[in-house]
Amino acid sequence: MPPRLLTAFVILAGLAAGVIVIVRQGQLPPADFTFNNDTEVESLDPAVVTGQPEGRIIDELYEGLVRLDPKDRKPIPGVAKEWEVSDDGKTYTFHLRRDAKWSDGSPVTAEDFVYSMRRFLDPQTLAEYAYQAWYIKNARRFSRAARGVRPGDPVEVELYELPPGALPFARGELLRGELVAVETLPGATEQELEDPARYTELRTFLVEIDGERRRFRVGEGPFPDASPAKQLTLAFDQVGFRALDDYTVQTELEAPTPYWLNLLGFYPLAPVKRECVETHGPGAWIKAGNIVTNGPYMLQFRRIRDRIRLRKNPHYWNRDNVALETIDALAVQSLTTSFNLYETGEVDWITKVTPLIARELFEQTPPREDFNPDAQFGTYFYNFNTTRAPFDDPRVRRALVLALDRQEIVTTACAGELPARSLTPPGLPDYEAPECAGMDLDRARQLLAEAGYPGGVGFPKIEILYNYEQQHQTIAELIRKQWRRGLGIDVATRNEEWSTYLASTRQLNFDVVRRAWIGDYLDPNTFLDMFVTGGENNNTGWGDPEYDRLIRDAKFESDPAKRLELLAGAERILMTELPVMPIYYYVSRSMVAPYVYGWHNNLEDRHPLWSLSIDRGRPRLNDFMSSKPIRPIVLRPQAADTPSEAAAEALTPPSLPAEEDER
Repeated sequence: MPPRLLTAFVILAGLAAGVIVIVRQGQLPPADFTFNNDTEVESLDPAVVTGQPEGRIIDELYEGLVRLDPKDRKPIPGVAKEWEVSDDGKTYTFHLRRDAKWSDGSPVTAEDFVYSMRRFLDPQTLAEYAYQAWYIKNARRFSRAARGVRPGDPVEVELYELPPGALPFARGELLRGELVAVETLPGATEQELEDPARYTELRTFLVEIDGERRRFRVGEGPFPDASPAKQLTLAFDQVGFRALDDYTVQTELEAPTPYWLNLLGFYPLAPVKRECVETHGPGAWIKAGNIVTNGPYMLQFRRIRDRIRLRKNPHYWNRDNVALETIDALAVQSLTTSFNLYETGEVDWITKVTPLIARELFEQTPPREDFNPDAQFGTYFYNFNTTRAPFDDPRVRRALVLALDRQEIVTTACAGELPARSLTPPGLPDYEAPECAGMDLDRARQLLAEAGYPGGVGFPKIEILYNYEQQHQTIAELIRKQWRRGLGIDVATRNEEWSTYLASTRQLNFDVVRRAWIGDYLDPNTFLDMFVTGGENNNTGWGDPEYDRLIRDAKFESDPAKRLELLAGAERILMTELPVMPIYYYVSRSMVAPYVYGWHNNLEDRHPLWSLSIDRGRPRLNDFMSSKPIRPIVLRPQAADTPSEAAAEALTPPSLPAEEDER
């Protein structure tokens, strides 16, 4: 189909849906900048979300101790204006700026960060990303609650009753003491006692408080021989995250962690305002009119199935250097509709286009300056639910992976992506990711027969789950046909909207599920530590003691070369056991209007909106033109223990550079 005819077809196909979005806007004044965020966000609570759509909004509403530079993603000052690092690389001392304020005008203090970190690590928060803070001394033990303490430890017992004068949704009253003993209930079998899900149910905790020994059981009770407790944890003053004074935060790590500053700029570790959370309670505190934030923008309103509007925070410390007054984030799931909204000038940035459109863009000349393809530090893969038969048999998982034709997938359903045989994308300095075996149908059929399913006979019908998007559907259908054709097995597909899909994934309510991961920092660990046994983002049910040991040892290894060897050993196990099936490495396919400045390609494909400015005096381009070739991933070691020279540049207003230097 000729490119211009294709363009006309796509525009007409999405016009009706685009009109609906525009009509919903009604008499609403247009925002300074509008982009499509692809879906409804699950939440605006930074502690409980994991998705890119949520991250794009939360990065504007909140600000952590550090920010990440829009161009190279290196740490730059945020609420902390400066910091020092100890000689052993384990202690970071952050000095907060005195003019950092919440959107209600109150000051941001060190205690705000301590409260937020405690809340983030608290097992009752159910933060899937909590493990990202386990580099902090004793943070993992705190997150494990009663399972993380032993006799002799200082502990905190949280009661169901609120302390006197507490806000309506405050945590329960805390009793502090020393754990004396952990007693198992009479009659409990050894098998029951080894079940981690029943750990607290089958135990009584003897705690000495102010010289008196008291017995507690976790649960509402009543209990005949113990007082009920909401939970029991290691005392938080044992965790290496503390306020030295109102404007000084200190973090003490278990071991030197080269990417710790990058993690502190990651949105789940952003602070939240205690009074806001404890006044309004779960779900309500994040609503417009209630929510209090400390970032460049505030939440003006949210319209479900339409948009989120952000307005510049007048109390933000760097407000004079935030150019955009208002931002709209649309929740349009259809990529075709999204593209048409862009082409008709209704949005200024779309995060991706369909592979069909991308291929047309690649093929046109001269280059179109608003199409921005680039390599990404990300991988598209499938998870197997190893708690279900037949996926509990590694021979079955290997057979399915060996029957995968990645080349057909990237040729049919992608545009520029490369087939993946490792979880970690290529290009990291000094790290060569171990790969799984490539396509081998003979070996796949042999393994399936060894597992008891010769020619696919007797193999149960299985299902591939994906969140709805046309490309995910196309890939799922391709894989369904490949497995049926190559192995003789019956495969179905199921799609769910974003929040339902996330819930199904967390609850292991699937056979095979589409997953993807964009690195949170430029290191193989960001991909590999997800799959430790019981990891919050594991979502496979798989675990391996040797894998866990290698990941753990890598965290404490100070020699960079030995550390990467340990991580490679872990990935080798992952690519042998195959609870995951790598499919392709990501390439970004965003389109950004030519009058938008301060937008930079980067390997994480994250683009802070506070850095953007607009000059609408430049004309919009209307014709397809080919893009520049996608550059290979070439990463450089991170070395940002102190504020970099980029910090000063990032604190100044976005400029309007020469066209060729813009992005």
